[in-house]
Amino acid sequence: MIERMKSILTSRGKQILPLGTLRPAAVTVPLFEKEGQWHVLLTRRTQEVRHHKGEISFPGGARDAGDTSLRETALRETEEEVGIRREDMTVLGELDDIQTMSHFRVSPFVVAFPYPYPFKICDAEIDELLEIPLVGLQEEAHLEERIAEYENQRAKVYYYYYRNVIIWGATAKVLHQLCDLIDFRRLDNQ
Repeated sequence: MIERMKSILTSRGKQILPLGTLRPAAVTVPLFEKEGQWHVLLTRRTQEVRHHKGEISFPGGARDAGDTSLRETALRETEEEVGIRREDMTVLGELDDIQTMSHFRVSPFVVAFPYPYPFKICDAEIDELLEIPLVGLQEEAHLEERIAEYENQRAKVYYYYYRNVIIWGATAKVLHQLCDLIDFRRLDNQ
């Protein structure tokens, strides 16, 4: 299954946004298999972080001067925030760059890691880890699309509802692209 996901993700062209005045950042989209289904690991950010307080997000952050690449940024930030060691993550591919309302250009890297895992949460940045089954997100009842206006531009915004969790904004946009590319309902049944 990992090889199928890797093939799907690497056989397509990635849309790269021009950096312009945006700050470069990267996230991982951490996937793991639990009870025969693929899940995504998300975080609920604390109220102490500078950007996106209390929001549901992927592990990741802004590129540091010492990072050799955005891939390195994503893996470093994931290790710092949730404790998944770089050597335990298998990079499966990349999704399209996205722009956030906070003026970041985010490059998402899809990774797989073994589960269960001894997470080490950075309490200053992360309030909670969320394990969301991807099959659940692919059911239409869990997705809502809205048109929003921001800085005089209209854009489609996705909202995923899963139990008591609302995933929206950049995180939902990345999840939507992942779920468009990979049908986890079929993948989990094989």
